[in-house]
Amino acid sequence: MSHTYTDVLLHIVFSTKERRRFSSDKMERLRAYLGGIAKKNRAELMAVGGTEDHVHMLIAVPTTMTIAKFVQLSKGGASKWFNDTFSDERFAWQEGFAVFSVSRSHADSVVDYIRSQSEHHARRDFASEYQALLRKHAIAFDPKYVLG
Repeated sequence: MSHTYTDVLLHIVFSTKERRRFSSDKMERLRAYLGGIAKKNRAELMAVGGTEDHVHMLIAVPTTMTIAKFVQLSKGGASKWFNDTFSDERFAWQEGFAVFSVSRSHADSVVDYIRSQSEHHARRDFASEYQALLRKHAIAFDPKYVLG
């Protein structure tokens, strides 16, 4: 074939180190910056959201980049931007992340889920949500170590 065609959507989730909470204004600006990183790396960002201690992204990463590399660039770039912009606070992400495949037919519901994180977390904390996502996708984990 002379061209490469893909349609691989990824739901990526990662948290701040020790689930430290930052103001919603700062996290909103940080999520916007993540959108810029995605664009710079030719990724198709469909949604980015979260709350004061974590991020959800629905994205199509280019075939020339591994998922791990994209997450590394996103987390590293966003951390540097945050620490340069808000020098009064030290910011870092947790070491790991979760990534789930999403069918195009379910993309709209995942976008809605990502955009309604504030309402969602009025009822459920991040630890419960994260473990529920892992269970939903049949990913084995030890609850003692899942959040670092």
